[in-house]
Amino acid sequence: MPRSTSLSRTSAPPWAEAVASWTGRIVQAVAFWLVLALILLLFAPGFVRTVSDWLAVLNLPTYPSVFSVVLVGVIASGLLRRQRAALWFVVLLWQLPVAVLGLAVGLLWVFDDDKQALRSDGLVLSPLEIASWVVAVVAVVLLIAARSAFPAKVSKGAWWRAILVLVVGVGLSALITLLLLEVVPNTLHGIRNRVNWSLSVATGLAPSDYPLHADGTGPAWLALVAGLISALALVLAIAVFMRSAPHDAKVEAADELAVRKLLLEHPSDDSLEYFATRWDRSAVFSQDQRAAISYRVISGVCLAAGDPIGDKASWPDAIEQWRAHARRFGWVPAVLSTSELGAKAFQAVDLHPIALGDEAIINTRTFNLDGPAMRSVRHAVARPEREGYRVLVRRQAEIAPDELAKLVAVADEWRHGEERGFSMSLSRLGDPADPREMIVSAHDADGNPRGLLSFVPWGRRGLSLDVMRRHPQAVSGVTEFMVTELVAAGRGMGIDRISMNFAMFRGSFEQGARIGATPVQRFNRRVLLIASRFWQLDSLYKSNEKYLPDWKPRLLCYQNAGQLTQVIFAVGQAEGFLPNTPNLLHRRDRSPDLHRPEISAAFADAVRAQETALLTVSAPTRRLTEQQATRHAKLGVLRAAGMEPYPVSVPRTVSIGEAVRRGAHVPDGGAPAGASTSPGDVAPGGDLSVVGRVVRLRDHGGVIFADLREGTDEIQVMFTADRPGPDLALWRRAVDLGDQVSVTGDLTRSRRGELSLHGTAWCMASKALTSPPDKHRGLADAEAKVRLKHMELALDTRTAQVLRGRSAAVKSLRDSLAAREFIEVETPILQRVHGGANARPFTTHINAYDVDLYLRIAPELFLKRLAIGGVGKVFELGRNFRNEGADATHNPEFTSLEAYQAYGDYTSMRVLTRDLIIEAAVAVHGEPISRRADGTVVRLDGEWPVHTVHGAVSRAVGQEVTPDTPLQTLQAICEEKGVHWTPTMTHGAIVTELYDAFVEGQTVEPTFYTDFPLETSPLTRTHRRDPRLAERWDLVAFGAELGTAYSELIDPVDQRERLTQQSLLAAAGDPEAMEVDEEFLSALEFAMPPTGGLGIGVDRVYMMLIGASIRETLAFPFVRPSGRG
Repeated sequence: MPRSTSLSRTSAPPWAEAVASWTGRIVQAVAFWLVLALILLLFAPGFVRTVSDWLAVLNLPTYPSVFSVVLVGVIASGLLRRQRAALWFVVLLWQLPVAVLGLAVGLLWVFDDDKQALRSDGLVLSPLEIASWVVAVVAVVLLIAARSAFPAKVSKGAWWRAILVLVVGVGLSALITLLLLEVVPNTLHGIRNRVNWSLSVATGLAPSDYPLHADGTGPAWLALVAGLISALALVLAIAVFMRSAPHDAKVEAADELAVRKLLLEHPSDDSLEYFATRWDRSAVFSQDQRAAISYRVISGVCLAAGDPIGDKASWPDAIEQWRAHARRFGWVPAVLSTSELGAKAFQAVDLHPIALGDEAIINTRTFNLDGPAMRSVRHAVARPEREGYRVLVRRQAEIAPDELAKLVAVADEWRHGEERGFSMSLSRLGDPADPREMIVSAHDADGNPRGLLSFVPWGRRGLSLDVMRRHPQAVSGVTEFMVTELVAAGRGMGIDRISMNFAMFRGSFEQGARIGATPVQRFNRRVLLIASRFWQLDSLYKSNEKYLPDWKPRLLCYQNAGQLTQVIFAVGQAEGFLPNTPNLLHRRDRSPDLHRPEISAAFADAVRAQETALLTVSAPTRRLTEQQATRHAKLGVLRAAGMEPYPVSVPRTVSIGEAVRRGAHVPDGGAPAGASTSPGDVAPGGDLSVVGRVVRLRDHGGVIFADLREGTDEIQVMFTADRPGPDLALWRRAVDLGDQVSVTGDLTRSRRGELSLHGTAWCMASKALTSPPDKHRGLADAEAKVRLKHMELALDTRTAQVLRGRSAAVKSLRDSLAAREFIEVETPILQRVHGGANARPFTTHINAYDVDLYLRIAPELFLKRLAIGGVGKVFELGRNFRNEGADATHNPEFTSLEAYQAYGDYTSMRVLTRDLIIEAAVAVHGEPISRRADGTVVRLDGEWPVHTVHGAVSRAVGQEVTPDTPLQTLQAICEEKGVHWTPTMTHGAIVTELYDAFVEGQTVEPTFYTDFPLETSPLTRTHRRDPRLAERWDLVAFGAELGTAYSELIDPVDQRERLTQQSLLAAAGDPEAMEVDEEFLSALEFAMPPTGGLGIGVDRVYMMLIGASIRETLAFPFVRPSGRG
């Protein structure tokens, strides 16, 4: 079963944690001193002796020897890893004997009045000895009390095995030393002195110290040899002692199934997540089983790889469980190749991240082989294409078993050296437990395999590279050919991203190769290039860089600096850069049993069943409100009564509006004039059937009333108990407000004289499962009105009238132009070049041609090409798109009318525009008026004022502004009026700013502003009298621009110069500048006749006619997605 570690078993009080931490640091510091002292001993033995004597107060081996260095270093490592064995070693062998001696001496000092016993032993109490006794007593008490901070235990039987190895090794060292003393010069006399000296140098003790005191000395080189032999024995003993417990294959299989389930339920942005299923990894899970850490123990390091997997909310608990698990067994926790997101999670628990390198990720949606930067890849791909190579891209499950076995065999055959990798390698190509693995194979013209790539799944829409192989005799470029074909095929398979190789130290390579790199950066790069001769660092970087990938950093996390060397050594072993620990130091691992055919087959079946269940997309269960549940229940009521809630057709002989018109002839009393006046009399024409939405319901017991609405018309229907036919009980049980019902009956009038359809039958036309808003307040919220447009239209008469009025206005514009012999055309909405106006475009991408496109901002350039071709009068009324936000007068998509007339100019287009708008006003209101929001009526049939832009600005700012006004004067006016300007703005740009600030927004009645500065109108003809101006006007009314018109620029040379200038602005970063449209310029060179062109914002014209905002005039204005800020 997936396991988690009880934190209570590994937790300790803060003071105990502090004792454990400082104990490890102190012993580690002594180990560093011993290493240094071993070197200084050759040059300054007196200094070493002095320092060692002072450090002896810690009761640790402080005299330098190879044995003591290894012993203290290993114990320091065990203390830092919180191994209880290291704790008891320090307490029992180093501190307790000294503490007992100190306590004994202390008791003698207290109870022996004349101190005779102390004198008889010749004991001289020095301050250092007294200090060492105090340290020992305090250390024993503190360490025993803080033993809960050392939870790591060793495997069963490790004690006696390690002691046996150590005793045999040290005994062998002492025996060899004793034998050599018989043949080498020495000053040791007698067998007792030689034995004591041999034992002392073999155990790392000073030969002059008690209890192995020896008179005389042996050669220094012999002491070094003895220390080396003992140190080797100690290393072997520690290796045996620290062996990990064997793995259980059944537990591993259960863990992997649970890991795979998390991968499917919680796909992440970590491309390495699937490698958590490697068979040499184990997993620790959060307590809620919703997250896990995948790890492997290597040389005492609990090495996790990649980010935690599963629910991000459970990551912190999974990390704590993993750390507690490592702590329990005395492993050093470390994380390899985690992402920045994962590093933040590990950093939160005091692990320290350092950069390792970067991972190359190809985005299939933006990958473009035609770009200039991809030239090397194109050339590489061309060679295998010429040789007749082909590439197959398939899921492993789609490949026949025989073919798959052949691909696995050739992949092994093509491999150079041993399989390496841990964090980014699965090491089980072709395993039946990986049916979703993507296999990319390259085959020559004869069908022989020549290259192979395999990718593990990365979520549902990504792949991560696992295996890369090529035949030794394959043509060059076969790998690039497979990668590019995978990208092309991946788009159609829903693959968005592909993780390629990992480039270690990529930043150093890149920085060192830059112009202006510092000497340190260049030096780092040279060192890495030398290392690349052995470990392919530079080649991996370059093999990925050519695809122009997105680089995502990968980091290493470690616990403290003292363990970093051990962590790096374990990482080198895991990734295959360093040799593994010899097998003789490891117990047989039972996990390979998982690879037995019968276990693998059963496991693969379980994997496939789990993936099938979790990858099958199921519709989410909808949560219904109490009101919705009630309405859903009524569907069953209707069907149980034999009435279909959503029938194919229902009785309907007339509309509600027609029924109301017929009812005008029904007099009070309920019957036509001259007929019987009883309420049940039938109106002329017999029974009628109408269909409408129930907007009001009233039940008076014997009589039921309901108001039905169709469009903007309403009628009351009435059911009475005395009339046979209608099922009133079913009506009461099944009909709600908002339902569409069909009612058949005759027209009559109620006792109050209200026209009613007296029902004889009814049926459900469509059952409403959503309740309408409050019948009195309606949709009061403006945002709700936009989101629930269907409901507002069904229930609000004015909204329906606005919609119909817009239709009338649009129809009028079309009819008016058609009456003047203009023809309507449709031009492309998807365009390769954005032009026709200065605006920020929307972008999209066409997969069929792998080309970026724009949604058109204006149809102008295409319409002009038609005009060049001889279409003298042409217009288009359609949608345009500008990525410029939304407000009361702007919508990202809008309707515009553009028209062009040969041999016209901006004056003739001004007359046409006025006529079109007046005719549209008549179509909407029946007369040439505009109704404002406050009910004010403005007549439009008078003359519309015409003013020049400079004249209007002059009147607005109170001083004359002309094309001759100095730029400094315009800047001073801006300063005085508080209008923003920049030193780079031209004369025309500043005039336009003043116009926008003081003219356009203050204009009420429809007004034409003419003759704009030339530099603001790149598609407009130069003014015939003043070359600094353009023949252009803007129509403004009630503070908003309604349209614009030009005398079109038909000079192809001038037009090319202006569009080239626009393209330079675009290259400089102006997102609204137009691009050069070579197809349009080429067409213009074919000669365009003098032409007038106009553009009218249809939305704004209708806003002006009815006095509404743009949201009110559009059927479906853009609205911010719900649930987003």
